[in-house]
Amino acid sequence: MELAQTQGVVPRGRLLLVDDEEYILKSIRRVLRRGDWQIETASDAEEGLKALERFTPEVVISDFRMPGMNGVEFLSRVKAQVPRAQRIMLTGQADQQAIEEAINRSEIFRFISKPWNDSHLVLTVKSAFEQYALQAENERLLRVTQQQNEELRRLNAELETRVALRTHLLSQAKREWELSFDSMDTPLAVVRRDYGVRRANKAYTVLAGERLQGTLSEEGSEQLCHKLLFDRETPCPGCPVPEALETGKGVRAEISQRGRTYAMAAYPLTGEGRVVCTYRDISDEREMTRRLIETEKMAAVGQLAGGVAHEINNPLGGILAFAQLMKRDEGRSASDMESLDLIEESALRCKRIVESLLKFSRHSKTEDRRTFQLNKCAEDSAVLFGAQLKAYPKVRLELRLTPELPELFGDPGQLSQVMLNLLQNGLHALPSSGGVLTLETGKDGDRCFFRVIDTGSGIDERYVARIFEPSFTTKPPGQGTGLGLAIAYRIVEDHGGIFKVDTHMGEGSRFTVYIPIPLQLERLP
Repeated sequence: MELAQTQGVVPRGRLLLVDDEEYILKSIRRVLRRGDWQIETASDAEEGLKALERFTPEVVISDFRMPGMNGVEFLSRVKAQVPRAQRIMLTGQADQQAIEEAINRSEIFRFISKPWNDSHLVLTVKSAFEQYALQAENERLLRVTQQQNEELRRLNAELETRVALRTHLLSQAKREWELSFDSMDTPLAVVRRDYGVRRANKAYTVLAGERLQGTLSEEGSEQLCHKLLFDRETPCPGCPVPEALETGKGVRAEISQRGRTYAMAAYPLTGEGRVVCTYRDISDEREMTRRLIETEKMAAVGQLAGGVAHEINNPLGGILAFAQLMKRDEGRSASDMESLDLIEESALRCKRIVESLLKFSRHSKTEDRRTFQLNKCAEDSAVLFGAQLKAYPKVRLELRLTPELPELFGDPGQLSQVMLNLLQNGLHALPSSGGVLTLETGKDGDRCFFRVIDTGSGIDERYVARIFEPSFTTKPPGQGTGLGLAIAYRIVEDHGGIFKVDTHMGEGSRFTVYIPIPLQLERLP
């Protein structure tokens, strides 16, 4: 072996020369000395294979004709042991067949003909080392690329796993939110700036009913909130959606539509141009509150009325008694008698008002209550009222009774008083041209009811909330005390019942009284 470089300098490559002629080995070694390559020589193929195991050359130069194993066979063994080593073969002019065989079997890098040109030899060897370095770099790059591809495949697989997991978690979270919203019995929806409904829970779709067609979509949808819920062509008056979007804060309002009242709240989604709207039907709650207020008001007025009636009753009795005694005196002039008649009439009128106040202030006696038939009570009231109708030939009374109603428990006399009062009010509401009064009975769940319907002028909406107030009346002075409906309300409440009023201006009014059926008396089917 010979190092063709200055001591201490790292060789540029390892070269193995194999030839059976010593002078050729020396000549080639001398030519290649300038290349700073580490050179080792062998005199035949067998020795070359041994050197191959301990030396691992980068470039191998072999003669074609050698004793024993020729150059083609040797270079084929080199290719098998050191695949990257660049193989160069020395050939004579008559070795064309060997060249073809070498190309086919051992993939020779270059051929050098004998005698060779020194410059060509150096250039060929240099090119072989460069090819080896290039191939090594390609293999390194290939390994790096394969490693990177493998790492990329691993990262992709990990990313796909994470994406699948995240998708599953998002789907699960979305499903949980949908179930949460659908579990709420309060209608809830996401509403856009143009009042289009983007999302809604189950309670909302139930409230919308058949007006909800298909699925809810993005901008431009004709599924508008006011159309879906209230069948309106324009936004509801007082809708809090615009204010919530403008202020960026939650806004509450009350929406009254289709005879119902809803407490609506709108909460803006920041930067989205949408709001979350909730709708709570508070119609029954308002009705219960109104009844509670009426009950408390009646209780307070009743206590006051009872005290006032007792205080007035004694002096009123004295006025009436003295007026009657003075009328009996002889020698009274006609003008005095007329004055005493007016005093007596006014005193009697005051007495009737005081009696009404006393009735209003006290509950019915327990001993007066019994089981009774509502239809019989209605028939008796119709008979009594029929006598009054003789003075109104243009008014017709219709009686509609539902047969086989269960028995009720209470004071039928007081309930007859309520019926007569309602009939009397209905009569006063009819125009001079006449009309129809209807008294009907029926059953609604665990309650029986009687209803008085008139075809009169109806009640102005602003007065409906006050019609049960004591002393409130829309009749002209002298034609009503304002105690009729107040006393009727007190009687119905004392029986555990409920008053309901439906009225429309120009169409008439309908007063319905519901009386609960005692459980022990209800006839089960």
